[in-house]
Amino acid sequence: MATAGTAQNARPAARRAPRQRWILAEAHPQEAEALAKAARLPAVLAELLVSRGIATPDQAFAFLHPDASQLHDPLLMLGMAEAVTRLERAIAAREPVLLYGDYDVDGTTAVVLLKTAIEMLGGVARFHVPHRLREGYGLQSSVLESAHAEGVRLVITVDTGMRAFAEAETARRLGLDLIITDHHLPEAHDALPDALAILNPNQRGCGYPEKSLCGAAIALKLAQAALERRDPVRTREKTLPSFLKMAAIATIADAVPLRGENRVIAALGLRELRRPAGAGLRALFAAAELDPASKQLTGFDVAFRLAPRINAAGRMDVASDVIELFTTRDPGRAGELATKLERLNRERRDTEAFVLKVIEERLATDTDLAADRLLVLDGDGWHRGVLGILASRVVERTAKPALVVCVEDGVAHGSGRSVDGFPLLAALESCADLFTRFGGHAFAVGFALPADKLPELKRRLSAHAAERLAQREPERVLHIHAELRIDRITPTLAGWLRKLEPLGHGNSEPIFVARNVRLLSAVRVMKERHIRLDLVQADSPALPRPGSSGAMRAVGWDLAFRASELGLTEGSRIDVAYRIRENDHPEFGGIEIEISGIEPHNS
Repeated sequence: MATAGTAQNARPAARRAPRQRWILAEAHPQEAEALAKAARLPAVLAELLVSRGIATPDQAFAFLHPDASQLHDPLLMLGMAEAVTRLERAIAAREPVLLYGDYDVDGTTAVVLLKTAIEMLGGVARFHVPHRLREGYGLQSSVLESAHAEGVRLVITVDTGMRAFAEAETARRLGLDLIITDHHLPEAHDALPDALAILNPNQRGCGYPEKSLCGAAIALKLAQAALERRDPVRTREKTLPSFLKMAAIATIADAVPLRGENRVIAALGLRELRRPAGAGLRALFAAAELDPASKQLTGFDVAFRLAPRINAAGRMDVASDVIELFTTRDPGRAGELATKLERLNRERRDTEAFVLKVIEERLATDTDLAADRLLVLDGDGWHRGVLGILASRVVERTAKPALVVCVEDGVAHGSGRSVDGFPLLAALESCADLFTRFGGHAFAVGFALPADKLPELKRRLSAHAAERLAQREPERVLHIHAELRIDRITPTLAGWLRKLEPLGHGNSEPIFVARNVRLLSAVRVMKERHIRLDLVQADSPALPRPGSSGAMRAVGWDLAFRASELGLTEGSRIDVAYRIRENDHPEFGGIEIEISGIEPHNS
């Protein structure tokens, strides 16, 4: 917990943030009132559910109480029957199966799931995860050729393969059967690689109900289908719950929408993670200083404590360490691997912090950058594994689309992130002739080009963005889910809101707004950037003293400049956008709010 006062050389001083615009979700008073009465729910929770498309008591019960019965039959997925039949043949003949995964959380956990299932069924599973820097993303023909020479006749991709046309042709030429399991979206007009089977609920003709599964969840479905052929009862009662642990980590980390079947996978997996049986999981929890037995795990814990340590392997070194971590039964070896991931994650953070400091200094001093609508920031020797993270950080700080580029050996490698309303892939397509490779989607891209073409890329992208963002000032949009006076916040309400977990993409943590809130004391500034406040609803019958049970403690990260800008003092009246927090500190724990935005109250 940060303490009040000024830290010497700890962080940059408070700075002006981009303008913030609040968008309050449409209220549904009649529907919410009806749901609250029928389902016996607090009114604010009913409003949040209705805004998520949940309008009946049965729907509310299913959403608030995820259950294994809500998981779909894997055989509903197009290609599943053919994939399982071929996998069974390989297992029966003891043919080695090559699992080819991606180097992120989704890809590595998917390999773990399928490898474990194949070996439980008596098969032989090998795996290959490409090195991010040496090999790059996706299936490689050279790996297929090596596998064929070693006797492999079945290759299963996980979290990759939808664009592997040349590699699929290599597999066909070699006599390798290829099963592609992937969740990346094919365009409606796209051809598909020539494979024995493709498992992707987004492909044409697939009737699988959940279209937004991550790669590991599709691998889970293949594992489930194969295991249920052998022993359906044991699979559903024992094996599947255990497998949901890995699938939940991937589902949350990969930021797929936490609705429908994804919510069930994430919720049940989090529940199972309270009892981490494997040596690898236990070691990872210890490295992350998480005790699932004493604290209920949340989506936040997975996204910001576990996932970064898993991802660090692929960003900074070799992702195969993750697979070994989760499959070893040796507690000593698991501890060594978890310690290595912890070290790599620290290196990742240090690397990111060093480059981010350089970038922030440029943003503060370069007047040309201040005027640019799209930012291209480049440096020699910046680590390629953190470029995407850095691009996200720049977007957070500036509310502008951003590309972060490292230059090494005459090649510029880059990653980009965007803002609402500016499709970044389309911007890159306007400069397609400059790239040796590029790809992505509206909000995230990756690319490479000769370093000597970087000035031309900056020039063209600057013109492209200036034309399309000319009438738009950089701003952060804050989506507010409901109005809630701070004097209505209670531990009981906080308990009800916990039932919305797991929170994440597609099931956002609720942000509330309270209007006409009064400061009970002066603003306390922490480390020059953050603030602490004591607040009360200004029209409450009696105003409590600061620190008393009637006052609401509040913390605001990076809001010191905003508080100074508004001239906040004791007695100031404001409107606050906030999240509800439960502080478990032994001395000053309890309910508090985390401020997301402050506006002056206009009575």
